[in-house]
Amino acid sequence: MSLSLDGLVSGLKTTEVIKALMDVHAIPRTLLKAKIDDKNVVMTQLRTLNTAVQNLAAAAEKAAAPGGLDRFTGSASSESVKVALRTGAAPVSTDIVVDRLAQAHTVVSASATRWPADPPVLTLEDSTGKRVQVQADSTSMQDIAQAINDADTGVLATAVPAGKDADGTPVYRLQLRAEESGEAGRFRVYAGDLAAVAAGTATDVSAEPGAAVIATGTDAQLRLWAGTAAEQVITSSGNTFTDLFEGVDVTVSTVSTTPVTVTVAVDGEARTKASGEFIALLTDIFTRIDNGSKATVAAGQGEKTTLGVFTGDSTIRGLRTALADAVQHPVDGVSPSTIGISTDMYGKLTFDEEKFSEALAKDPAAVGALFSAVAARVEQTATSYSDKYDGLLTSRITGQESEVKSLGEQMERWDVRLAQRKASLERTYARLEVMLSQMQSQSSYLASQINALPSSRSGSDS
Repeated sequence: MSLSLDGLVSGLKTTEVIKALMDVHAIPRTLLKAKIDDKNVVMTQLRTLNTAVQNLAAAAEKAAAPGGLDRFTGSASSESVKVALRTGAAPVSTDIVVDRLAQAHTVVSASATRWPADPPVLTLEDSTGKRVQVQADSTSMQDIAQAINDADTGVLATAVPAGKDADGTPVYRLQLRAEESGEAGRFRVYAGDLAAVAAGTATDVSAEPGAAVIATGTDAQLRLWAGTAAEQVITSSGNTFTDLFEGVDVTVSTVSTTPVTVTVAVDGEARTKASGEFIALLTDIFTRIDNGSKATVAAGQGEKTTLGVFTGDSTIRGLRTALADAVQHPVDGVSPSTIGISTDMYGKLTFDEEKFSEALAKDPAAVGALFSAVAARVEQTATSYSDKYDGLLTSRITGQESEVKSLGEQMERWDVRLAQRKASLERTYARLEVMLSQMQSQSSYLASQINALPSSRSGSDS
């Protein structure tokens, strides 16, 4: 805590005097702070721009890949068939006949108030012949179902109420259902342990009186080119046929008695939209750079000229030039303007969707090749500037960060010097007040001594 002796003796406003002097001493520190603030603004804009360029590089990489901008739509002539497309899909149209749907293997036991054997031991055997023995804590049907579920055999068990017996005691059936549909999910359940099953003395639960196999695990099946010499049968453990054609998944929900046509067609509208979105990423970057490079010239005397955060930045200027060249220069003598990508006299990038759609309809392969080549050049340029290790824009940001760190260290040293200077001024003015106080005391003492001396008049009268 600083010592304040404002006006105790001198009447001076010491605190205000010290503050005024410190404001003068702190001018270099204030200038450093303003410089740091300016550089932080620049760094924020650089980081935002760098993120946008990284996103552009990622989008350009996808667009430059073979079929990167391909867009297709899938459909079927029946609502019972759904078509989903993934990477690798290509135009196709063919008929399918759905012969059967996939089923999950399901067994229901005979009804009983409790499991007849104590202790209750069951053995489950899957479609591969693997057997697992399960023992419940009690003969309760609920406990048996819980024991089967805890064994994690791929079979879900439930104790289902089945009324009451003659004595009014609740009766239950044990329902067992395979977690996965298809033939691979088939199982058998025996009343007895592993040894009894191996010896052939265990009872098949589904074969007991009152029990039944409710559904046999079955694969879904459909046929391509049904009724011809080329007929092909395809099965699936579920009702979704993954990669029925490359990149095309087909899901069926009912058996069909007549062929269902599955179609994958080029979606020109979606492809044009995707191309436009890619160009929009470029346009956004150009706009950021142009807005950040504007300078507002003083309109009159006393007004200031304001510079944009990117004004005079050779790295940013080089980025804009390189991207503009990448998107507008011809590819094998063919200008991107032929597919609607052009730059006007002011350097503004535009995308003519109608022109692109017309070119796409005439020669989709040529348009795709030209667009991919442009995207590849954009990707190379964007990566060279935004690479997180040695990108030119990344290096620019790193350089700014180093400068701010150095300026921050200078500010810390200035804070120490200013604190020392303030302490020195406070001590000086404190001593001044003490010295003035001492001088006042001496002055008062001398005045009192002088007043105490006898005057010459009083001496002559005596």
